[in-house]
Amino acid sequence: MNTTDTSKNIHQGRNVKRFREMMGLKQEALAIALGDEWSQKRVSLLEQKEVIEDDILRQVAEILKVPVEAIKSFTEEAVFNIIGNTYHDTSSSVQYQCTFNPIDKLIELFEENKKLYQELLKSEREKIEIFKNKS
Repeated sequence: MNTTDTSKNIHQGRNVKRFREMMGLKQEALAIALGDEWSQKRVSLLEQKEVIEDDILRQVAEILKVPVEAIKSFTEEAVFNIIGNTYHDTSSSVQYQCTFNPIDKLIELFEENKKLYQELLKSEREKIEIFKNKS
């Protein structure tokens, strides 16, 4: 596959949308950052464009804090290649093993709650005795 085939598969507007969403920005926030002449609708239209003008692309990249080349060259195929090459070794995956029995901890909490309740009852009985003695 030559470079012209690769560039045909890249949709810059969709890439802007992906990066914007990764940054947690709404279209309205991007519109505000781009300036007064921008609106949510205009950002939506921008994200539908396959090729974006260089000056606008530079502004968007600066706001999203990503290199312009990232928006120009980002493809899903590249992401899948990265994931495939990075996360194929299952022996290195972390598996959580609980070091205590959760049911034992639950029983401990119930016992502690029971003790606190008994102490509260004892305290209330002492208050009642004090009030009886004062009367």
